[in-house]
Amino acid sequence: MFVIAVASFIGFWLVNSAFVQTTTLAVTFNNTFPAIIIIALGEVLLLICGEIDLSVGFLVGFCPFMGYFLDAYYHVPALLAILIGLLVGAVVGWVNGFLTVTVGLPSFITTLGTGFVVWGVMLYTSHAEPAVVPANMEHFGSWLGGGNKYSWLIWALVLTAIFHILLTRTRWGLHTVSVGGNLLGSQEAGISVARIKYGNFMFTGVLGALVGFQTMYYTNTIDPNAGSYTPMFNAVSAAVIGGTAMLGGSGTIIGACFGAVVLANLQTGFSVEGVSANLFYVIEGAAILVAMIANVQLARLRERGGR
Repeated sequence: MFVIAVASFIGFWLVNSAFVQTTTLAVTFNNTFPAIIIIALGEVLLLICGEIDLSVGFLVGFCPFMGYFLDAYYHVPALLAILIGLLVGAVVGWVNGFLTVTVGLPSFITTLGTGFVVWGVMLYTSHAEPAVVPANMEHFGSWLGGGNKYSWLIWALVLTAIFHILLTRTRWGLHTVSVGGNLLGSQEAGISVARIKYGNFMFTGVLGALVGFQTMYYTNTIDPNAGSYTPMFNAVSAAVIGGTAMLGGSGTIIGACFGAVVLANLQTGFSVEGVSANLFYVIEGAAILVAMIANVQLARLRERGGR
């Protein structure tokens, strides 16, 4: 994935030198890449432990509106309103975990349902109209992706390092891989499967809420259309293209990071070339299919080698 990420960058550069202009690179690495990778961090953990979250994209639009309502209508202090918005993301993640782990619904169905509920509540309460960021919330923008143009990228890189360590150097990461690779064996080994899955759903919810607030400050508006399916699909695509198996048991944060770079390069490169944005989804879908075929073939080769 590192080679593909570098090759795609050089390829767009050679085709059109405008791709490496300062303003273009700022869009790629200070907006597009961070928005994809931060959500992908949670999706990687979920996919590794055998689950998926389709609702996280809707939290990108929902949680900032929650913070806005608390501040504008209930006069909750700005920082507390943001923290409650992040907490809402964790609560939605907990609900996803409860319905999936405790009730026993497939996570695809669970998160699809909660995503529509969140989306509907947001559209109803906001009347599907954007809102202006309250004045007393603006001064937190430089920390979350507004005033300081590098802050969103810094958040992305720091969180990537933290989650890489979490997955590769901690018991939580080991148990996440174990649960996805061998559920029955993990239960017999005394691993709390419920705790791992609940936690990873909550991680993903908080990350989705964080991206929502960062998008709010980056665009200087609270838009109900900022979320929906696109952030989730991009995040899952980055994870899968980066080598995370959708059937669970394997995946890397670094791979997802380079997958996010590839997607960011494609989005920005097509924009610079004036290619229709709709074509991006063709390329993205093809990349997912190729990645999945490669994963399946590698799994078969491993099985043959093991025999």
